[in-house]
This record gives sequence, C-alpha cells and structure tokens, in this order.
Amino acid sequence: MEAGIVNVLLVEDDPGDVLLVREAFAEGRLENRLDVVGDGVEAMRYVRGEGDYAGRRRPDLILLDLNLPRKSGAEVLAEIKADPALATIPVVVLTTSEAEEDVLRSYQHHANAYVTKPVDFERFREIVHRIDDFFVGIVRLPPHGEVRARDRPA
Repeated sequence: MEAGIVNVLLVEDDPGDVLLVREAFAEGRLENRLDVVGDGVEAMRYVRGEGDYAGRRRPDLILLDLNLPRKSGAEVLAEIKADPALATIPVVVLTTSEAEEDVLRSYQHHANAYVTKPVDFERFREIVHRIDDFFVGIVRLPPHGEVRARDRPA
C-alpha cells in the first residue's frame, strides 16, 4: 500500500450504483483510489494483474456485487479466497441479494462482510461512507508482501 493511499476495487455492473459509490468515496477520504470493473472475469484479471491490468497495484479492499455478468460474484469471491496470493485482500460483498443462501455462501467463502444495498440513495451513500470509514480509517489492512512459491496453488 502506498503511503496513505488505499486502492479500492469496485466490482459492479450497475452504472447507477457505480456513480453512487464514486460520489460517496469522493466525499470521503481523499487518499482512496477507486477503480471499477463491470464483471467477474475482469475482476479476476484485475486482481491477478493480467492483460490490460498488468503492472497495476493489487487492491487493498474489494467491494463485490454478487450479480455480475460472465462470472458471478460468488465465483470471484471463491477464487480470490482460494488463492494464497490474493486471500488476504478484504472483500466486502455489496449486493441487492437478501437471500440467506447468498449470505451463508459468502461467509463460507470467507467474505469479510456482507452488506445488502438499500434502495434509498441516501442510505446507500451512508453505507458506503461507513465501509470507507471502517476499512480505511479504523482497520489496519494487510501488506502486499510476496507469497512464497510453496504457498501458491499448484
């Protein structure tokens, strides 16, 4: 993590939700960098630094929608948490789903938090501010240290 800069990856395909998160982050801590990808395949390319994302810093925090095209958020979460090189990245599931099976599956795949998006715009903005305050202002995020070869999946 660069000094004071927290790199947040938003994985969201709804342009309205992307705009709300961008606005909420812009109102919050200036040291945040918010990158956005619109589907699960791009999310995995981003976190692995593949293709157009080669050379980008690994995210310090991921905000992940479950309902994504090409690869679901549940699949993305499972892949991230199964990879020792990525597993320490905190992932907050931020989704419209209130289904208990989605909540359970997310925590079984080691989500760090599960937040249901409210339909009210002001409440949604408030929730994003609280996520920002908690993960950027209170929590100590893990370093990006290299994973030893023996820790990498075969």
